[in-house]
Amino acid sequence: MILDSKNAREVQIPIDCDFENQSASLGLLRNAKHAFATRAFCLLETYQARRPITPWARCLCYNAAKTMRTAFLGIWRTFAVTFFSLCALVENAITIPFFAPAQRLQARAGWLQRWSRFASRVVGIRITTRGSIPRSGLLVSNHLSYLDVIVLSSIRPCVFVAKRDVAGWPFFGWLARAAGTIFVDRENRLSSPAVVDLVRATLASGSVVVLFPEGTSSDGSTVLPFKSALLESAVQLRCPVASVSIQYALDDGSVADEVCYWRDMTLVPHLLNLFFKREIRSSCSFSPLRIRTGNRKEIARELREEIMWMRS
Repeated sequence: MILDSKNAREVQIPIDCDFENQSASLGLLRNAKHAFATRAFCLLETYQARRPITPWARCLCYNAAKTMRTAFLGIWRTFAVTFFSLCALVENAITIPFFAPAQRLQARAGWLQRWSRFASRVVGIRITTRGSIPRSGLLVSNHLSYLDVIVLSSIRPCVFVAKRDVAGWPFFGWLARAAGTIFVDRENRLSSPAVVDLVRATLASGSVVVLFPEGTSSDGSTVLPFKSALLESAVQLRCPVASVSIQYALDDGSVADEVCYWRDMTLVPHLLNLFFKREIRSSCSFSPLRIRTGNRKEIARELREEIMWMRS
């Protein structure tokens, strides 16, 4: 009923019976839907109560998801490191020749530092330091893995002294040659005048020269005896020498078997396994830089004792 203002009277508006029937039908439909949903929910609760998800099933699902994440992480790291390394090698080949000969060693060391910082971030190497790495001079280190090069280069541009066998390694051999590594023959070591001259030229350029006097890598349980011939350059050049102790830690594996590269391990499988590790922690402890006195055997003994003391 509405009011007709023109004639001042009430007017009755008939209601459509079909509309009333449709409203009733919709109400019945809504009630039926609600009843069906309630019944389905009750049946679901009853099924879950009778057939609960067992703990082993939850564990299986969690392990499957974790395995997929780890596999994806390893594949992505492998692609990222390989692609960036190829780009870095191309950059090295193009840019280094434009530097003056006296500046090329520093340029190569700076190039290696950029690559090492990228690689450490991608691979998940978290580096902590105690003390400060020298800006120049000789740096003597214990040797556990090829990761030692990445760790030390990430902190400061360095030039490394390595055995000539490293030059033939896949991947790391290419990087070592591009970074200006000084290669040494096993028979001659650093007592040869040619190698001492190379070390002298590198120190004169203001770079840090890193030596691994153990002569090989180990499992990290101890520090192997130093080869005193590798310290002949320190005796002849009378340059300041510092030492560094490198250690690693893993949450999901064995450092001796999966981080340290020693015995008869194969490079490529060892490297690929590292790509699947969530995080690798590295700690570096540095001793003060100073000129060492005595012959090369006395200097080797003194530096080894320093590193062993910093490890404890």
